[in-house]
This record gives sequence, C-alpha cells and structure tokens, in this order.
Amino acid sequence: MVALAPCTLCGWEPEGFVTVTTLYLDRDFLVDQVFWQHASVFTDRLQAKHFLETRYAEPAQIVRLGTDRVGLLMPWLDELVALSLDNPAPERFYKAQALLFAVLDVVVPYIDVTERRITSSQRASMFPGLPRHRVFDPIRAEVRHAASLLRHKSERRWTLGALAKAVHLSPSHLGRLFVPAFGKTPIAYLTMLRAEQMAHLLRTTDEPIATVARKVGWTDPAYAGRLFRRSIGITPREYRSLSQRVAAAD
Repeated sequence: MVALAPCTLCGWEPEGFVTVTTLYLDRDFLVDQVFWQHASVFTDRLQAKHFLETRYAEPAQIVRLGTDRVGLLMPWLDELVALSLDNPAPERFYKAQALLFAVLDVVVPYIDVTERRITSSQRASMFPGLPRHRVFDPIRAEVRHAASLLRHKSERRWTLGALAKAVHLSPSHLGRLFVPAFGKTPIAYLTMLRAEQMAHLLRTTDEPIATVARKVGWTDPAYAGRLFRRSIGITPREYRSLSQRVAAAD
C-alpha cells in the first residue's frame, strides 16, 4: 500500500494481473478524527493538524502488508468502489465511513511514522480547505504556485492583483481557478493561513497579541482580532487562555 500526501504527483504502470484501488480521503475529515480521538490532549483541531503535519512528514509512505492482510481488505474495498460508482448521497456517508474504518483497522498498525525532517523531499506545504462534494480535477501549476506563495510569505501585504502578477495570470482568471481547487478565494485562503499561524504562536509563545498579529501579516490588532474570531470562533485572548488551561491540566 502507498499512502500519499495531498497534491503529490504520482503515477503507475498497469499490470494485467494486479487490481489497484485508490481511496481519496478528505484531509479535513482525517484531522477531525485525530482531534476527537485525542480531545484531552489537543486544544483544538489546528493543534491536531500540526501534529499530523510533523508526525507524517514525508510525501509518500510505503506500507508492506503481505498478501494475507491485503486479502482481508478486498471485500471492503470492492464495496467502497461500488458506493463510489453509484455517486453516493450524503445519507450513505456512514456506510462509507464504516468500510473505511475497517480498512484502516488493518492498515494503520503497519504504518511506519517518519521523523520530522526539513528536506527537499518533504511534502509540499499546501493545505486546501476543500468542499465536501467536488470533482478531483488536477490543480494547475499556477494555482499551486499561488497557494505556495501565500503560505510561505503570508506576512506580505498581498492583493489579488499582486498575487496574479506573480503567477502570470489575470486576477479574474486566478480567482476562477483558485476557488474550485481550494474551496475559497485567494484572499480568504490567506486569511485562513494567517489565523492558523496566529493560533500556533498564541499557543506556543508568550508574545503580545499585537506582536503575533504583525508577525503573520496583520498590522492592525483590532482587525486581526476580528478576522481571527471569524476563522477560529473565539478572540485571540480567549484562545490563549484556553490553550493555557489545557496545558495546565496536562
């Protein structure tokens, strides 16, 4: 079995005697499962996401199951394929989830977790907030570049025009391509990234909230507080207080 991170390019050569089943898992769904499984450890799902990013750091991991354990998976995989071909309605979600968990029960004990490394092979820093129902179309290189610029240089005062110029597209064209790929406009995506980075700094440092806001790209603390609350659900001060209480309880 091969486990691939989001947006990892891959390919395979078909063999006449091998059946290949591909499972596309919504990353937000996996983050939620980890968060609720360890709710007593994590302050929120952002901390659970950071845990996954550091624990499973490589873009591809090969899991050697053996023919006997692979044979256990076949009935569940076949049923998942049948559900997918029927274009399942939302009410069939629990059936698909049960089949997925049966598969994971067999696979997860054999996954070797990589140590955190910062290397050229480490997976691309690209975390889409995807809608729950979408077609998995390839993401254009310009859009991947735009998302990478926003993530790695989120402190810059980006405008849609400046971002579009950096990837050699018109602003309107970039917007049309970006929303289907990432589920939100480029500026909304930037707001999400800044809120996540601000939450991490509030949780891991004692720096003043205004300083944290400037570090992620918001020069106005009041404006930063409004956007943070809109993204996270509570104010930066409340978030830091909650994080400190959870840490003290540990």
